[in-house]
Amino acid sequence: MLHGLPPPRPAQGFTLIELMVTLTILAVLATVAMPLSQIASTRQREEELRRALWQIRSGLDAYKQAADEGQIKKNIDESGYPPNLGALTSGIKDAKDPNGKMIYFLRRLPRDPFCDCPSSSDEKTWALRSYSSPPDAPQEGRDVFDVYSLSNGVGLNGVAYKKW
Repeated sequence: MLHGLPPPRPAQGFTLIELMVTLTILAVLATVAMPLSQIASTRQREEELRRALWQIRSGLDAYKQAADEGQIKKNIDESGYPPNLGALTSGIKDAKDPNGKMIYFLRRLPRDPFCDCPSSSDEKTWALRSYSSPPDAPQEGRDVFDVYSLSNGVGLNGVAYKKW
């Protein structure tokens, strides 16, 4: 100690240069992380789409099987597929049951996760293909043979969501 003064202390804190370098590193990390989070979000929505298509198509197939087995009344000129998607959840009377038990094929109709239409009903978020419609030009008709997404987007696998 010189003349009773405490020894000089080194300056504390960060310099402006150190702060700028740190902020630059954080900005670079953020720009790398953003696309990765968008891909993860898209991948999650695509998985929801796969699951929803699987559920609806399984319900359509179960309805057709029940019609073929005589549990659902149908005319000779009908395909045996439901007239609309609502028939899968609203239920159909079992033609073989004398008590008129109802047959349900889905608990609820899933929504298309790529439909940005909050005011539309779940049924209206899907495009429909009838049994008499060709696969390369799907059209609605008297029944619902298949469903597909209305989205114009393309999946991470390079296939349009409409083709899933």
